[in-house]
Amino acid sequence: MSKKKKTTRRSARIGRKRGCQVFVSHATADKWIATIICEKIEETGATTFRDDRDIAGGDDIPDRIRKEIIGSQELLVLLTPESVNRPWVLLEVGAFWGRSSNAKVVVVLWHTGLG
Repeated sequence: MSKKKKTTRRSARIGRKRGCQVFVSHATADKWIATIICEKIEETGATTFRDDRDIAGGDDIPDRIRKEIIGSQELLVLLTPESVNRPWVLLEVGAFWGRSSNAKVVVVLWHTGLG
């Protein structure tokens, strides 16, 4: 008798491990959906980083983003018509992807017509 392999959707496993931080990259115009996504991820026990919520006035924004990218185990990029060409979103994805060969990048398409 052979064992059946369990198959799970990658998106269902985002941030499941306790102590996992998920960096959420999005355009400012999409803050409302990014907020909902963060709430759902945090219900699994993971933490999230969202720049509009977690960077305080006076913080060095590029330095803080760099530190949070390094400290995150996964990156979720919210890809929408607003974010698809935003320089910061592209920079965050590239920085996260370039940090290691096992970088976990999850893309969420939202009303984009791309998929």
